Amino acid sequence: MALMLGLNTVRRKLTALVGLSGLASIVSLFVLAWSMHNQIIDEVDDRVPESEHGLEIELDDDLRDLKASVALLATRTLTVDAIEKHDAKAAEASGQMLAEAYPGTDYVFFDATGKLIADIGCADALAQLPKAMMDAAKTGVFAAVLEHGCEASTSAPAAYVVVRPAGTSGFVLGCIPFDLDYVHNARDKLGVELAFIDPKGKLVTASSDFPADHFADAQRQPSLLNRGEQMWALGLAAPGPLATTDGGYHIAIALNVTDIRNIVIRNITIAALALLLATAISVFIGTRVASVMSRALSRVNAAFGKLGEQNYVKVDAIRTGDELESLADGFNSMVDGLQERDKLKNTFGKYMTQSVMDHLMSGKVQLGGQTLKVTILFSDIRGFTSISEKMDAQELVGLLNEYFTEMVGIIMEEDGVVDKYIGDAVMAVFGAPVPKPDDAVRAVRAAIRMRQELVKLNERLAARGIPALKTGIGLHTGEVVAGNIGSEKRMEYTVIGDAVNLASRLESNTKELGVNILISEDTYNLVKDTCKAHAVKEITVKGRKQPVMTYAVDAGDNVEGSAKKDAEKDA
Repeated sequence: MALMLGLNTVRRKLTALVGLSGLASIVSLFVLAWSMHNQIIDEVDDRVPESEHGLEIELDDDLRDLKASVALLATRTLTVDAIEKHDAKAAEASGQMLAEAYPGTDYVFFDATGKLIADIGCADALAQLPKAMMDAAKTGVFAAVLEHGCEASTSAPAAYVVVRPAGTSGFVLGCIPFDLDYVHNARDKLGVELAFIDPKGKLVTASSDFPADHFADAQRQPSLLNRGEQMWALGLAAPGPLATTDGGYHIAIALNVTDIRNIVIRNITIAALALLLATAISVFIGTRVASVMSRALSRVNAAFGKLGEQNYVKVDAIRTGDELESLADGFNSMVDGLQERDKLKNTFGKYMTQSVMDHLMSGKVQLGGQTLKVTILFSDIRGFTSISEKMDAQELVGLLNEYFTEMVGIIMEEDGVVDKYIGDAVMAVFGAPVPKPDDAVRAVRAAIRMRQELVKLNERLAARGIPALKTGIGLHTGEVVAGNIGSEKRMEYTVIGDAVNLASRLESNTKELGVNILISEDTYNLVKDTCKAHAVKEITVKGRKQPVMTYAVDAGDNVEGSAKKDAEKDA
C-alpha cells in the first residue's frame, strides 16, 4: 500500500509538471543558449592562458639549453685550441655533437678580433662579430634577441643569441632562430598556432595555419575571432626572455575553437528539438507517461540502493522511448563502467605498483613532471647473452619471468616502482611518485634481499640443470624529473635525469670492481647506519667531471666475492 501511495504521488507530481513543460521549454532554450555561449568563453579563458604558460616553459627550456650548450662549448679545450689556431674544421668538430644534441641551434666561432672562423647550421653567418657583443661577452655573457640573429642576411628571422668568450682566443656564439621550423615544432608540442611579432608590430614568422591576416587583433586578454567558417581564440604573450629595449618581441597564440562552436550549436539544436518534441507528446499522453515514469524511477532507485552496497545489479528498463529509458541505459552503462574499472584496476596491478596506479587513476595523466629526490636501482644479469644462446625462446622467456617474479616482488614489497625492463635488466625507483624519508634505506634493503633471493633461485635452477644467474646491482640517490613523458596519445610514467645515468653506470662497474651491490656516496650517507658497506674506490663516470666515490654493500648472500671472481675469470 505504501508503495502504491508513493507511485501515485510521483504520478501526480509528474502530471503537474507536464502542464508547465511548454513554458519551461522556452525558458530552458534561452538559458541553454546563454550557458553554452559562456562555455565557449570559459574554454577560451582556460586554454589560451594554459598555452601561454606552456609556451613560456618551452621557451625557457630552449634558452636554458642554449646557454648551457654555449657554456660547455666555450670551455672545451678542443674549442679554445681550434679558435686559437683558426682551425675551422676542428672548431666544427668540437661543436658537432652539441649541434646534433640540440637540433635547430646554430653555433658560430670567432677569433679575438671578432672575425668569423667557422659556423655550424648558420646559413649566412656574420663575418664580423659586433664590438658591442664582444665587449659584453668579455665582462660576462651576452644574451639577447636580435632582429636577424647570427646571420648577415636581412631576410633572416629574429633569433635568441648567446655569446661567451672561449678563453682569451675568441668567442663562441649560440643562436636559436625563430624560423618556421621552430614555430612548427612549438606548435606540435603545444597544440596551438603561433606567430612571432617584432617590437614594431610586424609579423616575423607564423605557423602554416595561423590566421596571419588577423595577427594584429591578438591582445593580452583572449578574444574570439570569426574567420569564414572557422572560429579562433586569439591571445598575446610577452615572454620575459624576448624583452628588448624597444619593447620586445611578442608571440600571438591562435586556438581553433571551431569544433567547440559546432558542438555548442549542435547541442543547442538537438536540445531545442528534444524539448519541443517532448512538450508536444507530454500534452497528449502525460498521465500515461507519468505512470510509466514512476515505475521506472522506482526501479532505478532500488538499483541505486544495491549499488551503494557494491552489488552491481542492472535495471530492467521500461521501454518508454524518452529520457527515462536513457536513464536506465545510462545506469546500466555506469554499472558496466564500474565493473570495467574494477577489472582495469586488477589488471593495472599486474603492470605497475599501487602508488603509480593511484597516480594515474586520480586523473594526473598530463604531460610533464616534477623534481623529486629518489633512489634509483639498476639490476642486470651478467653473461645473459651466453645463457640465452643455449636456450630456445620459450625456455628463455620462462627463465626471465621466473627471475623477474622474485626480484620484482621484493622491489614492490619495499614500495619501489618498477620503471622499466631493459632486456634482462630491471630499473626501479624508490621515491616516485610519492617520496618517503627512508627511500634510500628501502632501496638498499631491496637490493640485499634480491641478492639473497638469487641464491635460493639458483639452487632451484641448479636442480633443473640450468646454470646459475649472476647479477650486479647499482644504486644512486639524487634529483630526477618524475612524471608523464611521451605524447598525448601514448605516454609513460618514468623518471629522467643524471641520477638515472649514474645508477646505471654504477651497475655497469660492479663486475669490474668485483662487487655485487655498488652504491654511490650520496646513497651511502643515507644508509650507512642501517647496513654493512665499505668503500671501494673513486670511479670516473662518463658525463661527470668529478669522480664518484663508491661503496660495496654486504648482502650476506653467501656469494661474497663472486663478482670479483667473475671479473678475474674474464681477465
